[in-house]
Amino acid sequence: MRWFFFTLLLLPFAASGQMPDFTQLARDQGAAVVNIGSAYITPPVLPDLPHDDLLREFLDRLSTGELVPDFEPRPLGSGFLIRSDGYIVTGAHVVEDSFNDEVVVRLADRREFVGRVIGSDAQTDIALVKIDADGLPAVRIGDPKRLQPGEWVATIGSPFGFEHSVTAGIVSAVGRAIPTEAYIPFIQSDVAMNPGNSGGPLFNLRGEVVGVNSLIFSASGGYMGLSFAVPIDVALGSVEQLLAHGKVTRGRIGVRLQEVSAELDYGLLVQRAEGAARRAGLLPGDVILAVNGEATRTLEAFQRAVAKAAGGDVVALLVERAGSRAFVPLRIP
Repeated sequence: MRWFFFTLLLLPFAASGQMPDFTQLARDQGAAVVNIGSAYITPPVLPDLPHDDLLREFLDRLSTGELVPDFEPRPLGSGFLIRSDGYIVTGAHVVEDSFNDEVVVRLADRREFVGRVIGSDAQTDIALVKIDADGLPAVRIGDPKRLQPGEWVATIGSPFGFEHSVTAGIVSAVGRAIPTEAYIPFIQSDVAMNPGNSGGPLFNLRGEVVGVNSLIFSASGGYMGLSFAVPIDVALGSVEQLLAHGKVTRGRIGVRLQEVSAELDYGLLVQRAEGAARRAGLLPGDVILAVNGEATRTLEAFQRAVAKAAGGDVVALLVERAGSRAFVPLRIP
C-alpha cells in the first residue's frame, strides 16, 4: 500500500446553520462498501528435502495456494460495489501484491468471498475485483464536476482494519494536480484518511460516489489533512476498459507542447509534431485550444483529455492557425 489516501462522506443538513447529519448516508450506503484483505499467507519457499512423493505433492499444493491454513485475512484496504452482480472498484495499489490475483472481500453483512482481480490501472490507481454473488447493494454514481470547494463530503472505509468507519470533511480543492505519473484532476479534501481507507468511496451529500480514495500527503504516514481522491468519472473510464479488455491502454500522439501566456489568450503551442500528430496535420506553431470540447489551458488539462481516449479512438482538436480556427481529427494510436 502506498502512503496516499482519500476519504469523504456527505449527508443533508439536520437544520439550517447546523452541521450535516451523516447517519442516513452511512445507513443507506454502508452496505455497498466492502473490506478487502489478503487472500493467502505468503507461499513458502520450498527447501531441499529428501525425495518423498507425498511430502513433495503436499508442499507443491501449499506453495501454489491450493492448500491454505486457516488464518485471519490481513486488511489491505476498502472498496465498493458498482453492480449488483459482484463487481467492486478499489485502488490498484490495494491489490498490487495479491497472491494469484485473489483477495478476500468481506461485505457489510460479514459474508466473505474470494475476489478475483479482473485488472488494474496504476496510472489512475484503479482496480476492478469480481466476486461470485448476485443481488448485492450497489452505490449510486454522482457527478464530480459539480463539486465545489467548501462542500461537505464523507467516506466509509476500514482504517487500520476498523471496518465501516465513517469520516467526513470538506472539499479543499477540485482539479488538483499533484506530482504523479498520471495527470488526474484530484479531489482534495480534509477528510481523515489512514491506511485501510484506500480504494473506498468518497460520497457527496446526496449519497452519491464522486471519488475513489487514493492517497494522502503525510510526513509521518498518517493523516495530516491532505487527502486526495480520483474523480469517479476518471475511475469509471478505467473500469470500462478493464471490463472489456482486462487492462487499460493509452496512446501517445507525438506532440511537444508549451503553455501560451495569458497575454496571448490561452491554449497550447505546438513546438513539435510527430507520429499521429503529424499524420493528423498538426504543424509547429499551431495552438491547441480544446480536445473534444474540453478547453486545454494547461498541459495537465490536455493530457487528461487525451488519456480518456483508448487506442483507435478519434479525438477532435480545436486548433488555431494563422488567426483561423478549425477542428482537426486525430486518431489515437
